[in-house]
Amino acid sequence: MNIAVAVGAGGAVGSVLRYTLTNVVGRAMGTAFPYGTVIVNVMGSFLIGLLYVWLMERVGARPEMRAFLIVGVLGGFTTFSSFSLETVTLLMQESYAKAVANVVLSVLLCVGCTWLGIQLARQFV
Repeated sequence: MNIAVAVGAGGAVGSVLRYTLTNVVGRAMGTAFPYGTVIVNVMGSFLIGLLYVWLMERVGARPEMRAFLIVGVLGGFTTFSSFSLETVTLLMQESYAKAVANVVLSVLLCVGCTWLGIQLARQFV
């Protein structure tokens, strides 16, 4: 499979997963704060840590598989552009505390979960 095709196919899968999960979380927790985006980004960060170790260090996956899962699926799944827009929207609404909470939660949790995913994968995968 061509790497570009793998990325495109994975991106389609990841985007549908993101859309679905964000809507489920929005219905469950409300939309006054972008909980769905935070959860998607944290999950994606954790998964990218796990997949990086598994694909690169453990199984030596082919470039097409790495591109499909990491660049495609997780690239389509995580939502940094949505995060940015939601943060700016909160600022324009003068919801400064929510904007700061969104930035702090997203950055700290995502970086922390990427590190955690790498650590767990190196021990168990």
